[in-house]
Amino acid sequence: MNKNRVFKMAFSSVYPHYVAKAEKKNRTKAEVDQIIGWLTGYSAIQLQIILDQKVNFETFFTEAPQLNKNVSKITGIICGYRIENIEDPLMQKIRYLDKLIDELAKGKTLEKILRK
Repeated sequence: MNKNRVFKMAFSSVYPHYVAKAEKKNRTKAEVDQIIGWLTGYSAIQLQIILDQKVNFETFFTEAPQLNKNVSKITGIICGYRIENIEDPLMQKIRYLDKLIDELAKGKTLEKILRK
């Protein structure tokens, strides 16, 4: 998939898939929201505004209040790529989120997912 196309996708179009993936494994929307908040610094209210305004991924991450200082601890492979080797900063942030949601769906505790 073209990077530019991914960057322009509305975050709100992917968010339900994150929630569905988590709920399929008996996790909750609240846990997904907590992960998103941890990664980006968005509050629950800010996240809802983003979803309502259909903000794209590029804007979602560019305007994020503060990327968590522990993102460098998110490592591993997602979609066939080693996260720490992804050169494009925006794509790396998107893959960080994908990895965290995958970890949630695989049953990891929130403490481990949030790198505490």
